[in-house]
Amino acid sequence: MAAEDAGPVGRPAELKHNAIGFVDALVIGLNSTSPAYSLAAVIGPIVALVGIYAPGVMFAAFVPMLMIASAFYYLNKVDQDCGTTFSWVTRAMGPWAGWLGGWAIAMTGVLVVGSLADVAVTFGLLAVGLDSWADNTFVRQLLTVLLILAMTAVCVVGTELSAKVQNVLILAQVACLLIFVAVAFYAVYSGTSKYDAVEPSLSWLNPFGAGGAALTGGLLLGVFIYWGWESAVNLTEEVENSATAPGKAGLWSTVILLVTYVSVGFAVVAYAGPVFLAENADEEEFLFAQLAGDVMGGWDWVLLLAVCTSAIASTQTTIIPASRTALSMARRRALPAHYSHISPRFRTPDVSTWWVAGIAIAWYLVVNRISTNALYDSLTALSLLIAFYYSLTGLACVIYYRRHLFESVHNFLLIGLGPLIGSGLLAWLLVKSVSDMADPENSYSGTSWFGLGPPLVIGIGIALTGVVAMIVRRFVDPTYWRERPGVADPDLVHGHGHGHGHGKGHGKGS
Repeated sequence: MAAEDAGPVGRPAELKHNAIGFVDALVIGLNSTSPAYSLAAVIGPIVALVGIYAPGVMFAAFVPMLMIASAFYYLNKVDQDCGTTFSWVTRAMGPWAGWLGGWAIAMTGVLVVGSLADVAVTFGLLAVGLDSWADNTFVRQLLTVLLILAMTAVCVVGTELSAKVQNVLILAQVACLLIFVAVAFYAVYSGTSKYDAVEPSLSWLNPFGAGGAALTGGLLLGVFIYWGWESAVNLTEEVENSATAPGKAGLWSTVILLVTYVSVGFAVVAYAGPVFLAENADEEEFLFAQLAGDVMGGWDWVLLLAVCTSAIASTQTTIIPASRTALSMARRRALPAHYSHISPRFRTPDVSTWWVAGIAIAWYLVVNRISTNALYDSLTALSLLIAFYYSLTGLACVIYYRRHLFESVHNFLLIGLGPLIGSGLLAWLLVKSVSDMADPENSYSGTSWFGLGPPLVIGIGIALTGVVAMIVRRFVDPTYWRERPGVADPDLVHGHGHGHGHGKGHGKGS
């Protein structure tokens, strides 16, 4: 990189502005959700809950995601900060709530990166016929750690390289999924399915078909499969047209994911039938591997490769929100200053990125030492963190724009009512999750930790650790806690925004 790209002499390096465009941001948002892996992980459990109405539940789960995506769009217009929820909630609700929102985002990355890389390695080995390697715990975990390190290096080397890698991976993933859907539907209508196939019907889109309780459980799983689209917004300081393009990328990501999930949901349920899927729901992603062989025959590696590339892509992109959030927190002195270091050569947050990867690797290895079930339980705890910071973001949008909500129908619906409903739905899901996870029988392992389900214990542990870390940081350096909530600039509401990044101040206390 040329010397002049490193920034003015004597000043610290900044993130590289205009490094990627709208399409690159959209692709990164899509890959962060890991569509193929997400489908592989939840299609069985969702069908076990709601049967043929799985596509309808996937559609219902999309609704709160779209509402929260709207909140991300309008909050990004006022503040193009890579810390997203952390920065916005601080502006709207104050530093204490903002800090907890940032902590939740960072911890989701730590919890899930190791599992994603493990799935990528496993399905990659299965795709090339190295089943014995996939069954060897030492080999699989070694390759998983190496993959995390490789993807972290890609993130550090540059946002442009990350985007190019993601573009290739999304093309491979979508192509494989489309082939699977087409072949599955052909088998259904030609009568060649190996299972009790069912011809699809539009009635499957009814999310209430299986009853309210089943819908609740399905929505909890839906939060997981849609989670991650906001990674595009975490790159806001590095995207062209940063005031609008990242938010639009997030919105379009949720819509494309809806089409993908509903299409594959129809294909899987129609081909295998609800009875088989429900009976084998506990097989999770390996059920998808079996269906790949049944649908594709000798070409099953196509779908295995889709899950592999999906998990590889998400391993990389999941590091982005956590590292950018840590960078944003450190810039505001909410975390130690060294986390805000930006590589003068690559113009990426190298220190925070490597720290996220290191902690994620340690978590993956330690939890695996406990048991494989403990790893799955830690993933279940994700829904608590996700629902928390999404709900917080929706509420922050309403509070920040509170003086402008009744100026027009547009403002009331898209900036006020929509984000508020989305926030409320996710808050309800958070409470429901806590209630369900309190019962050890509802955990993946079925074991009890301190009389509670392991996922809830993990979630509570992470929350308490965050509170303690926040209080300690408040006494060590109170600078960040001097910030006070603000109100939206009316120009931004009326479409004449002049949003800004971190270099132009953050709220009244900046």
